[in-house]
Amino acid sequence: MSEQFYIVPAEQHNTLVKNAYQHRGYTVNESAQAARFSTLASQHGIRTHNAIKALHLDHLFGSAADGCTPAAQIEKLDSRFPASQVWNANKKLGQATAYEAIDECITLADRYGIAQVSVDNAFHYLWGGGYVMEAAKRGYIAYTNCTAALAEVVPFLGRFPTLGTNPHSWAFPTTDAVGFPIVIDWATSVIAMGRVQQFQREGTPLPPHAAVDKNGKMTTDPTEVSALMPFGAHKGYGLSLINELVGGFIGGSLPTLRSRKIPEGEKRTPAFYFQVIHPDAINGGAFAKGRNQTSNVKAVIEDILGHGNESCLLPGQLEARWAARVDQAGGLLFSAAEIKAFNEIAEKCGEAPWNLNSFKVE
Repeated sequence: MSEQFYIVPAEQHNTLVKNAYQHRGYTVNESAQAARFSTLASQHGIRTHNAIKALHLDHLFGSAADGCTPAAQIEKLDSRFPASQVWNANKKLGQATAYEAIDECITLADRYGIAQVSVDNAFHYLWGGGYVMEAAKRGYIAYTNCTAALAEVVPFLGRFPTLGTNPHSWAFPTTDAVGFPIVIDWATSVIAMGRVQQFQREGTPLPPHAAVDKNGKMTTDPTEVSALMPFGAHKGYGLSLINELVGGFIGGSLPTLRSRKIPEGEKRTPAFYFQVIHPDAINGGAFAKGRNQTSNVKAVIEDILGHGNESCLLPGQLEARWAARVDQAGGLLFSAAEIKAFNEIAEKCGEAPWNLNSFKVE
């Protein structure tokens, strides 16, 4: 039996999210960027990183725990490299920081062909795929990684969580080729902690070998999870390590200190890295059979999905399907459990709760 969803008008969702952030002291612009991001996640079916997750993360590690500072100003440091920028976010809201960083990368890539922005003293930006997807929709190749808010992943052959879930996110401007941007986005753990929280809400067991309990034993019970496991054994571990090393070069400190109490003189903030490439900057021009760059990319994709592979999915395809489903429904889709979570948010910020019976059912 398929899950039942309730259709929530995007404006109603945005009003609650903006008010919830402003109730916590965030500026009008920061709150609008948080709502923009949450809508984007929900439009594409990213239930692990929607507004419920964002506000929960802010409560645990953000404005209520000195991990994120409402109304903080980004400091852009001097650089001798014109296509590179380094920012001190001063613990500004992650979504607002990330949107500004991807926009700056695009501006620089238009001029230099390729650009990067690294961000120190950040607060988690949630779903990295959302930022690179928007860049891809505007015609650019984009990449981002970050160190997670908390070390909760056990390294390969280890037993203590010293890594974050440390996502990588790539997006490619393939709308003309396949109808949507290809977005390759993954946490380096078997599942993200947001998925564990979703499974807790929905009463669903975890996949095997995804998490361990407080005794270090594998568990499929989402209520017993103490730490997560890297996907693909040493391969996921290596990819997670990339984020920690990049963060270390930027200025990030010890992963086990992030979002926790720290010794004097230490740091506990995540780091971001963004890169944008203008497709013209990597265009060699020598495409077979007179194809141009766009038609060549389409031909490559068709070859990959041919030869009996026609039923294979492209990364980003499920998100595109969910977005089409949302468009057809005329509103964002949430389960009864998610509506309940939103009402808990409304109660805490003094807003009127949502009436489940007032929403159409999809």
